[in-house]
Amino acid sequence: MPLLIAALALVWAAMLAFGTRAGDTALLLFLYAGGKPELIDAAWTVTQLGSFPALAGAAILGLIRLSLRRDWRGALILAGVTLSGRLLVEAQKVAFGRLRPADHEPLVTIQSYAFPSGHAANATIVFLCLALLLPRTGSGRRLALWVAAVLALAVGISRPMLGVHWPSDVAAGWAFGLAWTLALLRLCGRLARDCSPASA
Repeated sequence: MPLLIAALALVWAAMLAFGTRAGDTALLLFLYAGGKPELIDAAWTVTQLGSFPALAGAAILGLIRLSLRRDWRGALILAGVTLSGRLLVEAQKVAFGRLRPADHEPLVTIQSYAFPSGHAANATIVFLCLALLLPRTGSGRRLALWVAAVLALAVGISRPMLGVHWPSDVAAGWAFGLAWTLALLRLCGRLARDCSPASA
């Protein structure tokens, strides 16, 4: 696990250092959905899954479920990881001040800075937390992890399709979201045995 988290940190750093260059621009051009109404509609629909209302709603439902099971520690972990992750994403945006792509018309309105993608990072954090904390069985957890991965990937890809993020922003968002969630859950597992989702 520490090696995986370190590798994700390196990916994040590489996206910060080398993003917005020729390769990033070429991939953005390939993914951009401008002029393709069907792709625009699909990307807009998928990107809503990474919006604040959708993720907040999913997290609240998770909190309710955990509370009904009297898994107070799990509920605290879910709230702590998701809220702290969102705050750190916003702090990174302000700290690095990367501008949004300007070569293509953005297909949705956005005003914040670009790095990292909040949709990609926050979707990864929320869906991964839910997948690890809610299922009671190993098979259920594996299925939930696959669903979480597909959702986070789809949300991330929708952002350059809509012209509002560099692909490197999205990759950094995925890397940060995964690293942050795994690091905090691992820390929790060290502190108390019953933090493990398996014990819920």
